[in-house]
Amino acid sequence: MKMLDQGHYLLPWFLMPNVFAQTDDPRWLTYYEAAIKRAAQLKLPISLVSTQWEHLLSSDDAYFKLPLDRNPNVVTSSGEVRKEVSPFGPVDPWREVGAKWGSSRMMKKLQEWYPNPPLILFVSNNEHTRLEWIKADEDRRFVARYGRNRDAEFKRKVVGDGWIERYRALQQGIVSGLASQAWKDKARFIGYESFGPPHFARWPGWLEHSLYSSQRISPWPLAWDGASPPFYVFNWSTITDYTLFSPQVEAMNWVFMLDETYRLNPSFWFEISTWDGNEPNAENDKRKFYQRSGQQYSPARYGGMVQFGMWLLRPRVVRDFRGYRETLDQAEPYFIPIVQAVDRVHQNSTLRDFWQKGRLVPNRARAHPYQTIVPPEYQKVDRWFLLNTSLDPQQPWEMGTVIPVYSLAIVKGNAPQRQWLIYAHSPLGLRKGVRINVPDFGSIQMDVTVDGSFFTIDEQSRTVSKVN
Repeated sequence: MKMLDQGHYLLPWFLMPNVFAQTDDPRWLTYYEAAIKRAAQLKLPISLVSTQWEHLLSSDDAYFKLPLDRNPNVVTSSGEVRKEVSPFGPVDPWREVGAKWGSSRMMKKLQEWYPNPPLILFVSNNEHTRLEWIKADEDRRFVARYGRNRDAEFKRKVVGDGWIERYRALQQGIVSGLASQAWKDKARFIGYESFGPPHFARWPGWLEHSLYSSQRISPWPLAWDGASPPFYVFNWSTITDYTLFSPQVEAMNWVFMLDETYRLNPSFWFEISTWDGNEPNAENDKRKFYQRSGQQYSPARYGGMVQFGMWLLRPRVVRDFRGYRETLDQAEPYFIPIVQAVDRVHQNSTLRDFWQKGRLVPNRARAHPYQTIVPPEYQKVDRWFLLNTSLDPQQPWEMGTVIPVYSLAIVKGNAPQRQWLIYAHSPLGLRKGVRINVPDFGSIQMDVTVDGSFFTIDEQSRTVSKVN
């Protein structure tokens, strides 16, 4: 709240009260009351960040031990119940569990403190164990309904349809439990990772880790009001911020998925979650990985990567993830560059104009390197937005190929009076005099910094200017 008072553009976030939180518990009163009342004073939207609400279906014996015909979890042919929810089980328990979350005592207290917010985002961690489509035959309800030997396309479609029905029931349950009509009207439900696969076409097995069905890359835009997919440098993966296998390249797949999403759900709320892979006490901590490689992973470097994702996707919110053991002293230096990147969009009139009116420029001189089993309906969509530069390594690129400069272009207006905004960042150090080829304009030269550089181009005057 102090940062809001300082003029920064933050969407206040709070831990969503669990179903057992008591209104006389001083820990919760200290945590919520003053901040919620301050948000109410300022008439701000708020977000309530939570675990996965449906976990009670598996962790609470009141649901896990229900008779097999009423059990929302996976039930095998032998009658075993597994602690993973099923898209083929009964729907009513989902709605009932949602109502428990929405009707808790502390939730009622929040509504008293802030009676009429303009928007409430309920954000689910969305990582509860679910039946995978490749194991659909292991749930006897699927077999009873559809038989065995169904093809992969059929399974992905019916599993996706099942999740749409159940997650919407869960959300309806939360809304039904709310005491305030204003809260009911303003509630929106956001799922972490409830979006299409960034690994689209990366390797032959990508379909096993997706719910693609013909003409629908993902069911999630129909199951949720919004998504917060991970723009992460995962510490358990070989992904980095300076190679082809990077969040910058993977997220290019989300551009066409966003177009499809808005056709399916025009009011969809799209944001991104960001993380640098920092887990200080873990051996696979990403900063340790960079140190072993002789690199320094600075806040400026993290900010440069996040800013690339922002301009590639132009999300409603950037939501930075941190582990619960990470202290403010550890996290804040890496949070501040994100705050500054968002402030910049609001405060710099040039950037604000491109953000609101600009169009992302595809680089059709090259194709996205992920080209394995691309469904026919997506073979001609634009998926490559990285501009060609004088520092590009020789083709073909492998997953570990180092990308010295990541750059993209946003264009506004029409020929011959177009203007372009170029954003570029160089994770491994300052690069001077980089030649960048801008489609429909030609080559420009710019110095590219670790934390990111902005330049504008005017088509009529042929001038290139740095954005301060």
